[in-house]
Amino acid sequence: MTTTPPVLDLAAARTLLETQPFSRLLGARITAFGDGGATLEIDIREELHQQNGFLHGGVLAYAADNALTFAAGAVLGPSVLTGGFSVQYLRPATGRTLRARASVVHAGRRQAVTRCDLLTVTEGDEETLCAVAQGTVLPVTARTA
Repeated sequence: MTTTPPVLDLAAARTLLETQPFSRLLGARITAFGDGGATLEIDIREELHQQNGFLHGGVLAYAADNALTFAAGAVLGPSVLTGGFSVQYLRPATGRTLRARASVVHAGRRQAVTRCDLLTVTEGDEETLCAVAQGTVLPVTARTA
């Protein structure tokens, strides 16, 4: 008997993100999901800055990690974990919103390779690329307690 993995749509992805306490703390939201892609956004606010007034690199890394993983989940199903990722910071992040736009580059049975552009968005909706990330995401079997 073959079972198909549960479908993960935008509503389910938003519910899944909401179950993550750290995501709630940052105020993260998923604004697009499906077809091997995901977009996660975080409003940039003072408590997320580092000492020079720029968005902290850890916030960018968090956004990349979650966007990469959600993009892979659109292809592999909802039970996935990050295998690893790297971030290259291109310029200091300033603006109104951080937007992490991720897509699956390649997906197989054992992993998905994903890429993410991290952009800051101004009040006038102008995007500026501030970092790029790439990672691998692995499907996992859900454990029962």
